[in-house]
Amino acid sequence: MQIGMIGLGRMGGNMAERLARGGHQVVAYDQDPDTTKAVAKGDMDTASSLKNLASKLQKPRAVWIMVPSGAPTEAALSALSDVLDEDDLIIDGGNANYKDTMRRGADLQHKGIHLVDAGVSGGIWGLNEGYGIMVGGSPEAVGRVESLFKTLAPAPDKGYGHVGALGAGHFVKMVHNGIEYGLMQAYAEGLELLHAKDYYKFDLAQITEIWRHGTVIRSWLLDLTAEAIKEDPELRQLQAYVEDSGEGRWTVEESIELAVPLPVISIALQARFRSRQEQPFGFKLLAAMRQQFGGHTVRQAP
Repeated sequence: MQIGMIGLGRMGGNMAERLARGGHQVVAYDQDPDTTKAVAKGDMDTASSLKNLASKLQKPRAVWIMVPSGAPTEAALSALSDVLDEDDLIIDGGNANYKDTMRRGADLQHKGIHLVDAGVSGGIWGLNEGYGIMVGGSPEAVGRVESLFKTLAPAPDKGYGHVGALGAGHFVKMVHNGIEYGLMQAYAEGLELLHAKDYYKFDLAQITEIWRHGTVIRSWLLDLTAEAIKEDPELRQLQAYVEDSGEGRWTVEESIELAVPLPVISIALQARFRSRQEQPFGFKLLAAMRQQFGGHTVRQAP
């Protein structure tokens, strides 16, 4: 199958390469010409512009975009809609908010262009390991490009599924990422407790390696954690500053809207916010209150 690939960051570039390896004809494009040139391998074709990309694809066209959520996705879809024709199809593989996806799909439908949303998990390892793909859209639209999803998945019958109507793929990926927040926080807290127990001087690299085999908490995420600790046991090269790309927030917002309690995911998100603050004002207030009601000592700012 022929597919246009837009957005060739590390994940998008790896996906383009895996599709090409799987026998698909890939036409790759990125706003940065050097990125496009670096990603293109073997028989993979490249485009110099969106108009050039559209001219190289057979009708009805299929184009996959892998760009950041929000304004970049909005801009990419708008620009694409100007160069595509009726019955062409776009796959949005970024981490978009499902409500935006539903709105964008309705807007594109006015022009006769189909939209499919694909929540993609696998990060930089997906090139060789395969990607988990959660897809939303009409059965007809998804069926047209299903061979792409099966090629990207770890196996044709594993790690891929059409989970519902338009927006469903991004909704499921949103919840997936919320769960990821909770898992990461649990590993981080448990290992911090071990690190703090000076009496035993635990070797965290040894312990995570033990946990990786045969235990209830083994996982690929733990494998990656063990590798990070092995490379830098005290994590001296890192700052305790943790970004969030939006999905955790959306998951918590959805839990409020549906009145479904998500205490672990919510606290994990709040912990990320706290990680970005230097000398949090709220903690200063806690110290001030203890001093006021109990005369407790406080540490003065330098």
